[in-house]
Amino acid sequence: MSVPAWLWVATIATLLGLIILDLVIVNRRPHKVTIAEATRWIAFYIACAVLFGAGVWIFGGGEYAASYLTGYITEYSLSVDNLFIFMMIMASFAVPAIHQHRVLLIGIMMALVMRGIFIGVGAQAVQRFSWVFWLFGGILIYTAWKFAFSNNDDEEYDPNGGVVRLVRKLFPVTDEYHGSRLTIKRDGRRWLTPMFIVMIAIGGADLVFAVDSIPAIFGITQDAYLVFAANAFALMGLRQLYFLLGGLVEKLVYLAYGLAVILGFIGVKLVLHALHENELPFINGGEHVTWVPEINNWVSLAVIVTVLGVTTVASLLKSRRDASQETEPQPEPGPDPEPDPARN
Repeated sequence: MSVPAWLWVATIATLLGLIILDLVIVNRRPHKVTIAEATRWIAFYIACAVLFGAGVWIFGGGEYAASYLTGYITEYSLSVDNLFIFMMIMASFAVPAIHQHRVLLIGIMMALVMRGIFIGVGAQAVQRFSWVFWLFGGILIYTAWKFAFSNNDDEEYDPNGGVVRLVRKLFPVTDEYHGSRLTIKRDGRRWLTPMFIVMIAIGGADLVFAVDSIPAIFGITQDAYLVFAANAFALMGLRQLYFLLGGLVEKLVYLAYGLAVILGFIGVKLVLHALHENELPFINGGEHVTWVPEINNWVSLAVIVTVLGVTTVASLLKSRRDASQETEPQPEPGPDPEPDPARN
Protein backbone atom coordinates (compact mmCIF):
# COMPACT_ATOMS: atom_id res chain seq x y z
CA MET A 1 0.00 0.00 0.00
CA SER A 2 1.41 3.38 -1.00
CA VAL A 3 1.54 5.60 2.08
CA PRO A 4 2.61 9.26 1.68
CA ALA A 5 4.86 10.87 4.26
CA TRP A 6 2.10 13.15 5.54
CA LEU A 7 -0.02 10.11 6.47
CA TRP A 8 2.85 8.65 8.50
CA VAL A 9 3.20 11.98 10.29
CA ALA A 10 -0.56 12.23 10.89
CA THR A 11 -0.73 8.67 12.26
CA ILE A 12 2.18 9.15 14.65
CA ALA A 13 0.75 12.52 15.75
CA THR A 14 -2.63 10.89 16.44
CA LEU A 15 -0.99 8.16 18.53
CA LEU A 16 0.96 10.78 20.48
CA GLY A 17 -2.31 12.67 20.99
CA LEU A 18 -3.91 9.53 22.45
CA ILE A 19 -0.96 9.06 24.79
CA ILE A 20 -1.13 12.70 25.93
CA LEU A 21 -4.90 12.35 26.44
CA ASP A 22 -4.28 9.28 28.54
CA LEU A 23 -1.61 11.05 30.59
CA VAL A 24 -3.81 14.10 31.18
CA ILE A 25 -7.00 12.22 32.08
CA VAL A 26 -5.73 9.15 33.92
CA ASN A 27 -2.44 10.36 35.39
CA ARG A 28 -3.72 13.78 36.42
CA ARG A 29 -4.67 12.15 39.72
CA PRO A 30 -2.79 8.91 40.44
CA HIS A 31 -5.27 6.24 41.53
CA LYS A 32 -5.96 2.54 41.39
CA VAL A 33 -7.57 1.74 38.04
CA THR A 34 -10.98 0.09 38.48
CA ILE A 35 -12.44 -2.64 36.28
CA ALA A 36 -15.13 -0.26 35.00
CA GLU A 37 -12.55 2.38 34.06
CA ALA A 38 -10.31 -0.20 32.35
CA THR A 39 -13.31 -1.54 30.41
CA ARG A 40 -14.19 1.93 29.11
CA TRP A 41 -10.61 2.60 27.98
CA ILE A 42 -10.33 -0.81 26.28
CA ALA A 43 -13.60 -0.15 24.43
CA PHE A 44 -12.20 3.25 23.39
CA TYR A 45 -8.91 1.83 22.06
CA ILE A 46 -10.64 -1.05 20.27
CA ALA A 47 -13.01 1.47 18.68
CA CYS A 48 -9.99 3.52 17.52
CA ALA A 49 -8.37 0.38 16.06
CA VAL A 50 -11.59 -0.59 14.26
CA LEU A 51 -12.05 2.94 12.89
CA PHE A 52 -8.50 2.85 11.59
CA GLY A 53 -9.26 -0.49 9.92
CA ALA A 54 -12.37 1.01 8.34
CA GLY A 55 -10.22 3.83 6.95
CA VAL A 56 -7.78 1.29 5.52
CA TRP A 57 -10.72 -0.51 3.89
CA ILE A 58 -12.11 2.70 2.36
CA PHE A 59 -8.82 4.10 1.05
CA GLY A 60 -6.75 0.94 0.57
CA GLY A 61 -9.21 -1.86 -0.13
CA GLY A 62 -10.48 -4.97 1.61
CA GLU A 63 -7.26 -6.99 1.26
CA TYR A 64 -5.20 -4.40 3.13
CA ALA A 65 -7.93 -4.03 5.75
CA ALA A 66 -7.90 -7.80 6.30
CA SER A 67 -4.11 -7.69 6.67
CA TYR A 68 -4.32 -4.94 9.27
CA LEU A 69 -7.13 -6.56 11.28
CA THR A 70 -5.42 -9.96 11.23
CA GLY A 71 -2.16 -8.37 12.39
CA TYR A 72 -3.92 -6.37 15.11
CA ILE A 73 -5.74 -9.42 16.50
CA THR A 74 -2.55 -11.48 16.39
CA GLU A 75 -0.51 -8.83 18.19
CA TYR A 76 -3.22 -8.30 20.79
CA SER A 77 -3.55 -12.04 21.47
CA LEU A 78 0.23 -12.41 21.82
CA SER A 79 0.19 -9.46 24.20
CA VAL A 80 -2.18 -11.28 26.56
CA ASP A 81 0.56 -13.80 27.29
CA ASN A 82 2.88 -10.90 28.11
CA LEU A 83 0.58 -9.90 30.97
CA PHE A 84 1.91 -12.82 33.03
CA ILE A 85 5.37 -11.25 32.95
CA PHE A 86 4.05 -7.76 33.68
CA MET A 87 2.26 -9.11 36.76
CA MET A 88 5.48 -10.78 37.95
CA ILE A 89 7.44 -7.56 37.49
CA MET A 90 4.85 -5.49 39.38
CA ALA A 91 4.77 -8.02 42.22
CA SER A 92 8.57 -8.37 42.36
CA PHE A 93 9.09 -4.62 42.72
CA ALA A 94 5.98 -4.15 44.92
CA VAL A 95 4.72 -1.30 42.72
CA PRO A 96 1.96 0.69 44.49
CA ALA A 97 -1.41 0.18 42.80
CA ILE A 98 -1.90 3.92 42.24
CA HIS A 99 1.28 4.10 40.11
CA GLN A 100 0.93 0.89 38.07
CA HIS A 101 -0.87 2.59 35.18
CA ARG A 102 1.90 5.17 34.82
CA VAL A 103 4.55 2.45 34.87
CA LEU A 104 2.81 0.52 32.11
CA LEU A 105 2.16 3.62 30.02
CA ILE A 106 5.75 4.88 29.98
CA GLY A 107 7.19 1.36 29.66
CA ILE A 108 4.99 0.66 26.66
CA MET A 109 5.86 4.04 25.10
CA MET A 110 9.52 2.96 25.28
CA ALA A 111 8.60 -0.39 23.72
CA LEU A 112 6.69 1.37 20.92
CA VAL A 113 9.75 3.40 19.98
CA MET A 114 11.98 0.31 20.01
CA ARG A 115 9.45 -1.73 18.03
CA GLY A 116 9.28 1.09 15.48
CA ILE A 117 13.00 0.67 14.93
CA PHE A 118 12.59 -3.11 14.62
CA ILE A 119 9.76 -2.68 12.13
CA GLY A 120 11.78 -0.26 10.00
CA VAL A 121 14.73 -2.65 9.86
CA GLY A 122 12.47 -5.65 9.25
CA ALA A 123 10.57 -3.94 6.45
CA GLN A 124 13.80 -3.13 4.62
CA ALA A 125 15.07 -6.67 5.17
CA VAL A 126 12.00 -8.43 3.73
CA GLN A 127 12.05 -6.16 0.68
CA ARG A 128 15.72 -6.75 -0.11
CA PHE A 129 16.39 -10.32 1.04
CA SER A 130 13.91 -13.10 0.33
CA TRP A 131 15.72 -15.46 2.73
CA VAL A 132 14.44 -13.36 5.64
CA PHE A 133 11.08 -15.11 5.22
CA TRP A 134 12.82 -18.42 5.97
CA LEU A 135 14.36 -16.88 9.09
CA PHE A 136 11.09 -15.42 10.35
CA GLY A 137 9.23 -18.64 9.58
CA GLY A 138 11.80 -20.67 11.50
CA ILE A 139 11.59 -18.33 14.50
CA LEU A 140 7.80 -18.65 14.64
CA ILE A 141 7.74 -22.44 14.26
CA TYR A 142 10.36 -22.79 17.00
CA THR A 143 8.42 -20.40 19.25
CA ALA A 144 5.22 -22.37 18.57
CA TRP A 145 7.02 -25.55 19.65
CA LYS A 146 8.15 -23.86 22.86
CA PHE A 147 4.62 -22.66 23.64
CA ALA A 148 3.17 -26.12 23.05
CA PHE A 149 5.74 -28.41 24.65
CA SER A 150 7.93 -26.48 27.10
CA ASN A 151 6.96 -26.55 30.75
CA ASN A 152 6.48 -22.84 31.40
CA ASP A 153 5.63 -23.54 35.04
CA ASP A 154 9.28 -24.43 35.65
CA GLU A 155 10.59 -21.31 33.90
CA GLU A 156 10.89 -18.19 36.01
CA TYR A 157 11.36 -14.73 34.59
CA ASP A 158 13.93 -12.65 36.42
CA PRO A 159 12.75 -9.03 36.46
CA ASN A 160 16.13 -8.01 37.89
CA GLY A 161 18.10 -9.52 35.04
CA GLY A 162 19.75 -8.12 31.93
CA VAL A 163 19.46 -4.37 31.50
CA VAL A 164 18.06 -3.85 35.00
CA ARG A 165 21.20 -5.36 36.60
CA LEU A 166 23.35 -3.12 34.40
CA VAL A 167 21.42 -0.01 35.47
CA ARG A 168 21.82 -0.94 39.14
CA LYS A 169 25.57 -1.32 38.64
CA LEU A 170 25.97 2.01 36.87
CA PHE A 171 23.67 4.18 39.02
CA PRO A 172 22.71 4.37 42.69
CA VAL A 173 19.11 3.22 43.29
CA THR A 174 17.01 4.00 46.36
CA ASP A 175 15.32 1.21 48.31
CA GLU A 176 11.98 2.98 48.59
CA TYR A 177 9.54 4.65 46.18
CA HIS A 178 9.19 8.43 46.11
CA GLY A 179 5.73 8.78 44.64
CA SER A 180 5.90 8.60 40.86
CA ARG A 181 9.31 10.30 40.67
CA LEU A 182 11.98 8.58 38.60
CA THR A 183 14.96 10.24 40.27
CA ILE A 184 15.71 12.15 43.47
CA LYS A 185 18.65 14.19 44.68
CA ARG A 186 20.23 12.94 47.91
CA ASP A 187 23.51 13.95 49.53
CA GLY A 188 24.44 15.94 46.46
CA ARG A 189 23.98 12.93 44.14
CA ARG A 190 21.27 12.00 41.69
CA TRP A 191 19.63 8.69 42.64
CA LEU A 192 17.28 6.56 40.59
CA THR A 193 14.12 5.29 42.24
CA PRO A 194 12.59 1.79 41.88
CA MET A 195 9.98 3.44 39.63
CA PHE A 196 12.67 4.02 37.00
CA ILE A 197 13.90 0.42 37.28
CA VAL A 198 10.38 -0.98 36.90
CA MET A 199 9.82 1.01 33.71
CA ILE A 200 13.10 -0.32 32.32
CA ALA A 201 12.01 -3.86 33.20
CA ILE A 202 8.59 -3.44 31.54
CA GLY A 203 10.06 -1.92 28.38
CA GLY A 204 12.84 -4.53 28.23
CA ALA A 205 10.39 -7.42 28.67
CA ASP A 206 8.19 -6.12 25.87
CA LEU A 207 11.21 -5.72 23.63
CA VAL A 208 12.05 -9.40 24.18
CA PHE A 209 8.50 -10.33 23.20
CA ALA A 210 8.92 -8.32 20.00
CA VAL A 211 11.36 -10.97 18.77
CA ASP A 212 8.33 -13.26 18.35
CA SER A 213 5.57 -10.79 17.55
CA ILE A 214 7.35 -8.77 14.84
CA PRO A 215 8.08 -11.85 12.66
CA ALA A 216 4.48 -12.98 13.28
CA ILE A 217 2.94 -9.84 11.83
CA PHE A 218 5.42 -9.76 8.94
CA GLY A 219 4.03 -13.20 8.16
CA ILE A 220 0.66 -11.54 7.66
CA THR A 221 1.68 -8.37 5.83
CA GLN A 222 4.98 -6.86 4.75
CA ASP A 223 3.54 -3.34 4.62
CA ALA A 224 5.54 -1.37 7.22
CA TYR A 225 2.71 1.12 7.78
CA LEU A 226 0.16 -1.58 8.61
CA VAL A 227 2.69 -3.46 10.75
CA PHE A 228 3.42 -0.33 12.77
CA ALA A 229 -0.25 0.61 13.15
CA ALA A 230 -1.27 -2.89 14.28
CA ASN A 231 1.55 -2.96 16.86
CA ALA A 232 0.76 0.54 18.09
CA PHE A 233 -2.95 -0.07 18.66
CA ALA A 234 -2.26 -3.44 20.31
CA LEU A 235 0.26 -1.87 22.69
CA MET A 236 -1.98 1.09 23.45
CA GLY A 237 -4.74 -1.21 24.70
CA LEU A 238 -2.43 -3.62 26.49
CA ARG A 239 -2.03 -1.72 29.75
CA GLN A 240 -5.79 -1.36 30.20
CA LEU A 241 -6.15 -5.08 29.54
CA TYR A 242 -3.72 -5.63 32.41
CA PHE A 243 -6.14 -4.04 34.88
CA LEU A 244 -9.23 -5.65 33.37
CA LEU A 245 -7.98 -9.21 33.32
CA GLY A 246 -5.80 -9.25 36.43
CA GLY A 247 -6.09 -12.70 37.96
CA LEU A 248 -8.40 -13.80 35.16
CA VAL A 249 -5.35 -14.31 32.94
CA GLU A 250 -4.49 -17.38 34.99
CA LYS A 251 -7.82 -18.92 33.96
CA LEU A 252 -6.78 -18.96 30.29
CA VAL A 253 -5.09 -22.31 30.85
CA TYR A 254 -5.07 -23.24 27.16
CA LEU A 255 -3.81 -19.87 25.93
CA ALA A 256 -0.28 -21.16 25.33
CA TYR A 257 -1.61 -23.92 23.08
CA GLY A 258 -3.77 -21.49 21.15
CA LEU A 259 -0.83 -19.17 20.62
CA ALA A 260 1.28 -22.15 19.55
CA VAL A 261 -1.27 -22.99 16.85
CA ILE A 262 -1.40 -19.36 15.68
CA LEU A 263 2.38 -18.93 15.56
CA GLY A 264 2.83 -22.31 13.89
CA PHE A 265 0.19 -21.43 11.30
CA ILE A 266 1.83 -18.08 10.52
CA GLY A 267 5.25 -19.76 10.46
CA VAL A 268 4.03 -22.26 7.83
CA LYS A 269 2.47 -19.38 5.89
CA LEU A 270 5.85 -17.61 5.89
CA VAL A 271 7.65 -20.74 4.68
CA LEU A 272 5.16 -21.10 1.82
CA HIS A 273 5.69 -17.43 0.94
CA ALA A 274 9.46 -17.96 1.14
CA LEU A 275 9.13 -20.77 -1.41
CA HIS A 276 7.22 -18.46 -3.74
CA GLU A 277 9.89 -15.78 -3.36
CA ASN A 278 12.78 -18.25 -3.30
CA GLU A 279 16.17 -17.11 -4.56
CA LEU A 280 18.33 -19.60 -2.65
CA PRO A 281 20.42 -21.57 -5.18
CA PHE A 282 20.14 -24.90 -3.31
CA ILE A 283 16.30 -24.83 -3.45
CA ASN A 284 14.73 -25.49 -6.85
CA GLY A 285 17.86 -24.18 -8.51
CA GLY A 286 17.25 -20.67 -7.17
CA GLU A 287 13.90 -20.42 -8.97
CA HIS A 288 10.55 -19.50 -7.43
CA VAL A 289 8.50 -22.49 -6.29
CA THR A 290 5.17 -21.43 -7.75
CA TRP A 291 3.24 -24.70 -7.35
CA VAL A 292 2.94 -24.48 -3.55
CA PRO A 293 -0.23 -22.78 -2.25
CA GLU A 294 -0.24 -19.39 -0.55
CA ILE A 295 -2.64 -18.54 2.28
CA ASN A 296 -4.57 -15.30 1.80
CA ASN A 297 -5.30 -12.87 4.60
CA TRP A 298 -9.01 -13.68 4.88
CA VAL A 299 -8.18 -17.32 5.61
CA SER A 300 -5.56 -16.18 8.14
CA LEU A 301 -8.10 -13.93 9.86
CA ALA A 302 -10.65 -16.76 10.06
CA VAL A 303 -8.11 -19.25 11.44
CA ILE A 304 -6.77 -16.85 14.10
CA VAL A 305 -10.22 -15.75 15.31
CA THR A 306 -11.42 -19.37 15.45
CA VAL A 307 -8.38 -20.58 17.38
CA LEU A 308 -8.67 -17.74 19.90
CA GLY A 309 -12.39 -18.34 20.35
CA VAL A 310 -12.00 -22.09 20.89
CA THR A 311 -9.04 -21.57 23.23
CA THR A 312 -10.87 -19.00 25.36
CA VAL A 313 -14.10 -21.01 25.64
CA ALA A 314 -12.24 -24.24 26.46
CA SER A 315 -10.12 -22.45 29.08
CA LEU A 316 -13.10 -20.87 30.82
CA LEU A 317 -15.02 -24.17 30.82
CA LYS A 318 -12.07 -25.98 32.38
CA SER A 319 -11.58 -23.25 35.00
CA ARG A 320 -15.28 -23.39 35.88
CA ARG A 321 -15.18 -27.19 36.13
CA ASP A 322 -12.08 -27.11 38.33
CA ALA A 323 -13.65 -24.46 40.58
CA SER A 324 -16.85 -26.49 40.99
CA GLN A 325 -14.84 -29.57 41.95
CA GLU A 326 -12.94 -27.62 44.58
CA THR A 327 -16.17 -26.34 46.16
CA GLU A 328 -17.92 -29.73 46.26
CA PRO A 329 -18.26 -30.92 49.87
CA GLN A 330 -16.11 -33.92 50.65
CA PRO A 331 -17.76 -36.81 52.50
CA GLU A 332 -16.87 -36.89 56.17
CA PRO A 333 -15.15 -40.05 57.37
CA GLY A 334 -17.53 -42.35 59.22
CA PRO A 335 -16.90 -44.05 62.55
CA ASP A 336 -14.49 -46.96 62.68
CA PRO A 337 -16.30 -50.27 62.07
CA GLU A 338 -17.04 -52.42 65.11
CA PRO A 339 -14.79 -55.47 65.44
CA ASP A 340 -16.41 -58.72 64.34
CA PRO A 341 -16.56 -61.15 67.33
CA ALA A 342 -16.71 -64.14 64.99
CA ARG A 343 -13.15 -63.40 63.82
CA ASN A 344 -11.76 -63.49 67.34
